[in-house]
Amino acid sequence: MRKVRLFIAMSLDGYIADKEGSVHWLEGQGDSHEDIDVYSEFVKDIDTILMGWNTYHQVVTEFSPNEWIYSDFLTYVFTHRKCSSTEKIRFINENPIDFIKKLRLEKVRNGVANQIETDGEKRISKDDVSVK
Repeated sequence: MRKVRLFIAMSLDGYIADKEGSVHWLEGQGDSHEDIDVYSEFVKDIDTILMGWNTYHQVVTEFSPNEWIYSDFLTYVFTHRKCSSTEKIRFINENPIDFIKKLRLEKVRNGVANQIETDGEKRISKDDVSVK
């Protein structure tokens, strides 16, 4: 069974974004090139990314408007909007919890039980997606 993992940046007071929905505070306090790249280590066993529309929109309009930064992964975007899916980005209008439960039971890919990352989905808990 596939595992679901969450990777999220959060301020010490528990916020993901500022009052305007921006996460520019993630840029840090300077031009240090000694930043630790924990994300690369985190995603080494992941093949699927899950995110909501707000996270997707922020990625394509603010963070990386010219290049899809998750090109190594299959990405599902939860939305009620009618959008055209591509080979790597699939827009779905399903209950996230039910969808994740289904995805966890999917066959392994390439002989490996790769994991699933939820990106920015603060409303989904471990108990919500447990498969019994």
